[in-house]
Amino acid sequence: MGDVSVANACADLVDRNVVEGRGDKPAFISADHSLTYRLLQAETCRFARLAYRLGLRREDRIAMAMYDTVNFPIVFLGAIRAGIVPIPLNTLLGAEQYAYMLADSRAKAIVVPAALWPTLQPALAKAPDIRHLIIADGEAGEGAIMLGEALQGESADHILAPTHPDEPCFWLYSSGSTGAPKGVRHVHSSMGATTRTFARQVLQIRESDVVFSAAKLFFAYGLGNALSFPLSVGASAYLLPGRATPAVVFDALEKSRATIFCGVPTLFAAMLHDRGQADRSAPELRICTSAGEALPEHIGKAWRARFGVDILDGVGSTEMLHIFLANAPGDIVYGTSGKAVPGYELRLLDEAMQPTRDGEIGELYVRGESAGDGYWNQRAKSRATFQGEWTRTGDKFTRDADGRYTYCGRADDMFKVSGVWVSPFEVETALAGHPAVLEAAVVPAEDADRLLKPKAFIVLKEGASSQGLDEALKAHVKASIGAWQYPRWIEIVDALPKTATGKIQRFKLRERGQ
Repeated sequence: MGDVSVANACADLVDRNVVEGRGDKPAFISADHSLTYRLLQAETCRFARLAYRLGLRREDRIAMAMYDTVNFPIVFLGAIRAGIVPIPLNTLLGAEQYAYMLADSRAKAIVVPAALWPTLQPALAKAPDIRHLIIADGEAGEGAIMLGEALQGESADHILAPTHPDEPCFWLYSSGSTGAPKGVRHVHSSMGATTRTFARQVLQIRESDVVFSAAKLFFAYGLGNALSFPLSVGASAYLLPGRATPAVVFDALEKSRATIFCGVPTLFAAMLHDRGQADRSAPELRICTSAGEALPEHIGKAWRARFGVDILDGVGSTEMLHIFLANAPGDIVYGTSGKAVPGYELRLLDEAMQPTRDGEIGELYVRGESAGDGYWNQRAKSRATFQGEWTRTGDKFTRDADGRYTYCGRADDMFKVSGVWVSPFEVETALAGHPAVLEAAVVPAEDADRLLKPKAFIVLKEGASSQGLDEALKAHVKASIGAWQYPRWIEIVDALPKTATGKIQRFKLRERGQ
């Protein structure tokens, strides 16, 4: 079976479960497939041998633009088993974005479903390091390797690269909410650090749980939710390859009988307000998590009232791999981001790099074992973000006397009106509290005197009228959070620009708002 004490992350997440007697238990389930821990071990061994046969060696990189099917963990964990570095890529990108990341990472192989081949094909022409194209589902691409057929030809005998805890394990590209994505390098000990902290001490995941994450596996949040967290305790994960609409999510919750549901604020809001799903429930749920954007207070309370379970709102990042600041069971205050996750240290610094007092706005820094090993080929940005043991998050918060943090906005989204800080998130929360508003985003815009004032972009709820709404919303914000923060301009839009991970791309709205 091999030495499961080896620092290779695959030993802990896969091999240990087989050794401890969970070999016949489903590790991953989808609508039409089930993958037990024993079969997961065998398939990851086969993939490791396939990678070696193709000439890939330890610390080589393999890109994977893959949907959330059982093939994802086979490729991701199989590469890690071999000491090869997998790089999950967002499956919603265009050819130019893929070309950038493939060239930037110098990946030597790529795994892609046939459905994405037409998009990826132009990108490969600009990625000279790619030597092998592997098709995971379906058939496409001249000279491509069919994953299923190739795995059948490999031995399932146990294999495990004797990697070091600090050795490169996988990369994740940042979501690009503020510009071009950056390749964040994580080491073999990183996933274990997140499972020992948030997964076990806050989420309190256990072997009997079934986890369904609407956030996809290529996202750091989704990777923890649906892969490292359940595997760390021998639980099961339900995978959804398609788009997570309210109807599809309710169906998945019923089919999977999920006990843990991991979503994002936009999805929770959509599920609450979708009239066609008003009678749907999720009776097996015991807890939910939210990340990506701060969860508005009214959404958390409405979810609790309807479904009888809480949402643990948390703050994490690609750089820290998962959540390091969160509300916890029995200690939830909706509208706040909670307290430091056990195992992490937090501090707020002002513009002079001095610690803030309680109630003052400061930029958040975090210290913890899951921090990335830097950005690939971006030394200046690495030094600005990874500052010794501390990681600069770029987020602004306040902290109260009890150590509870409240989100104010991204550091580059905050701005001053009449010398006083305006928190876009606070204004957005106030706007979203109006019965006509589904979502809102706030950015600075210049008035006639070239002074910055808030401008709001809003998405209306289904059936809501815009008549008289402009003045009503301004009055609502003034009454809720203060006169200086009300939006001077309000523009109704069909949708807000977002990354695939649900984060609002305010930089696009700033460009539009000028």
